Amino acid sequence: MEGKGLDEEQKKILGKVANAIRELSMDAVQKANSGHPGLPLGCAEIGAYLYGVALKHNPKNSKWLNRDRLVLSAGHGSMWLYSCLHLAGFDLSLDDIKDFRKLHSKTPGHPEFRHTDGVEATTGPLGQGTGNAVGMALAEKILAAKFNTKEHTLFDSKVFCLCGDGDVMEGINHEVSSFAGHLHLDNLIVIYDANKITLDGPLSESMDEDTAARFRAYGWDVLEMDGYDFDQMHETITAARTNQKRPVLIIAHTVIGKGSPNKAGTSKAHGAPLGPEEVEATKKNLGLPGEPFYVPKAVETYFEEKLPSEKKLEDEWNEMFRMWAKANPELHKEFELMEGRELPINLEQILWDIEIGASVAGRKASNTIINELATHLPDLYGGSADLSCSDLTMLKNFSVITPGNFQGRNIKYGVREFGMATIANGMAYTGMITPYIGTFLTFSDYMRNAIRLACMSKLHVIYQFTHDSVFLGEDGPTHQPVEHYAALRAIPNLHVMRPADANEVKMSWMAALAYVSPSAILLSRQSLPTLEGTKVPYKEGVERGAYIVKKERAKPDYTLFATGSELHIAMNVAEELEKRGKDVRVVSVPCWELFEMQNDEYKDSILDGDLGIRVSIEAGVDLGWHKFIGLKGISICMESYGASAPAAVLSEEFGFSIDTILERILA
Repeated sequence: MEGKGLDEEQKKILGKVANAIRELSMDAVQKANSGHPGLPLGCAEIGAYLYGVALKHNPKNSKWLNRDRLVLSAGHGSMWLYSCLHLAGFDLSLDDIKDFRKLHSKTPGHPEFRHTDGVEATTGPLGQGTGNAVGMALAEKILAAKFNTKEHTLFDSKVFCLCGDGDVMEGINHEVSSFAGHLHLDNLIVIYDANKITLDGPLSESMDEDTAARFRAYGWDVLEMDGYDFDQMHETITAARTNQKRPVLIIAHTVIGKGSPNKAGTSKAHGAPLGPEEVEATKKNLGLPGEPFYVPKAVETYFEEKLPSEKKLEDEWNEMFRMWAKANPELHKEFELMEGRELPINLEQILWDIEIGASVAGRKASNTIINELATHLPDLYGGSADLSCSDLTMLKNFSVITPGNFQGRNIKYGVREFGMATIANGMAYTGMITPYIGTFLTFSDYMRNAIRLACMSKLHVIYQFTHDSVFLGEDGPTHQPVEHYAALRAIPNLHVMRPADANEVKMSWMAALAYVSPSAILLSRQSLPTLEGTKVPYKEGVERGAYIVKKERAKPDYTLFATGSELHIAMNVAEELEKRGKDVRVVSVPCWELFEMQNDEYKDSILDGDLGIRVSIEAGVDLGWHKFIGLKGISICMESYGASAPAAVLSEEFGFSIDTILERILA
């Protein structure tokens, strides 16, 4: 792309590509009678230039490691992306375009990772795609620092992101853009579709900030271009990626719904089909044939003729990779470990061999564990939202990533919980890094939508949430999670683990690493005794999701179910009940989701039959516990927010002392 301008013939073809993008997008939205035609019409020339000239990729192998990536943060404009991917030669047929928004089609309403060839991230909730792009750019810098040598450059790709007015208004955009500027991410180019229209009307009704000044203040370079002038586009984007020193924002001045005689430049083009008459009028206005889903032969030929040169880019890289691997055998081994992300065969033994004290806080146990794991898993990268000294996520033998230095394995995200979560998703999208990120459990609310998208995309992200109950003490109810266990358990594909002691923390990490989708490990601030009953093999304990840590002698009078810091309370309650002549079973339930995956025979062995009075003990709301204890069971739970006081006082206040529990269940 660099070095020379576009000739008149190429610009003519790119104009035809742009109109083909408009044609496909209008017709698909109209056929579905649903969708957002405004962005595809307004950004058609940008799509034509990116996919027709700028992007370094191989459409016939969309997973080539050193490809340029493009994230559509403004995911509502998905038909723009689908049209571009189809024309460029990705595995997306014209029939797929015609099936836009149909059940099980490859062209859902918003782009979905793993679902459509060439889609780099699941986007739609505005702003998150920008965070994903920042994470991808950070991951690429990390990989370049680790694997590039003086002789061979394995990683030098760029991450492009197309965002809109809605994206730049979202708070998440501020978090991730500030972070990207701080780290001088010189491989990130964000194109801002500045059409000055939102779904509700003109942008002026809700925003009049100087966005360019804001991004310059973050430490970005800011350029501007006419979104329809190919010469200016070529000059601007070439300048952006040549000798780049920091992230670049390109403000592209566009017209939403461009070409539509009656709706262009208005919110009427944003979120609804143009209508049959307006589609016809738009095609006439643009000089397009009336035939639906029409793609000129010249456009097809242009992209077909590009494919050999795009394949050559990858072939040349593959040959360089072969030479690099031969010259750097140790680095190559590490590369293969990161790419395959295979766990050590003896991982469980590695975890059991870690020495941890007899009484230790969950967060401290986890810190000891991750520091050992990092020596075996080169893909494991940690970070925290300004709490590494408290959530204990720091890898002690590795440095912190800083501006211009990406050799470390610790990331300081600053007080940006939501941003952290979207950036971690972006790192996971690259397929070579397993990020874990930490903050206090109550702040998971800030991250929730990013966690949801990680689960939807089945990304291998691990959340270390500490200070997991009211027993964190004096910080009070603003920091004491109550509803958060239930809220996280409600998210599909998320494994929520609340380990009771150091043994279960070890096996929770085993589970989180084995599950190639998101996991949340909820850890105590306070010290917890290590229990004899939790020292069981992974397959007999945490992997089961729920297991018996104290078996009854004959037939239980009581069955106690507990998680986390409440398990040792349950064990003490059981001891007191037995002094009163009662027979008691105690079940640890570290992960509801893993328990649901067990076969009926195993689940029946835990839950079926006459188990006496069933009692759940967990310092959160009781939502969901009745599937374990039944409608007549007793739930020792939180029925209000917490309070500011020492943990021992709170235990008595909220009914979690041994005496108060006994009083309630013996009544």
